[in-house]
Amino acid sequence: MTTPRPGQPVRGSSTGRPLMAALDLFGRRWNLRIVWELHQGPVGFRALQQRCDNMSSSVLRQRLTELLGAHLVEQLPDSTYDLTELGRGAYRALRPLVRWSDEWAEAVAADG
Repeated sequence: MTTPRPGQPVRGSSTGRPLMAALDLFGRRWNLRIVWELHQGPVGFRALQQRCDNMSSSVLRQRLTELLGAHLVEQLPDSTYDLTELGRGAYRALRPLVRWSDEWAEAVAADG
């Protein structure tokens, strides 16, 4: 599976619009979780795997390859992984969704 890129057709869209490419990238299981877990700073492969509920190493490698190709994650000289500036922007974009999800959880809990 290739890394979604703006300007190229992606799953669900032949237009290549940046938003559609981003939705394809982030719609792939674990990609958002990896971005979320890396927001605290660089982490090694095994530690990242543990933070992501011990996902399989082959899936983690595949997802990291996609995020590296999308310029959201970088591998540092010490072999740890970190968010790039674009990756940090993706994390910042997620924060409003976190606030909304908390409101949603409260509303659902109020329904009993």
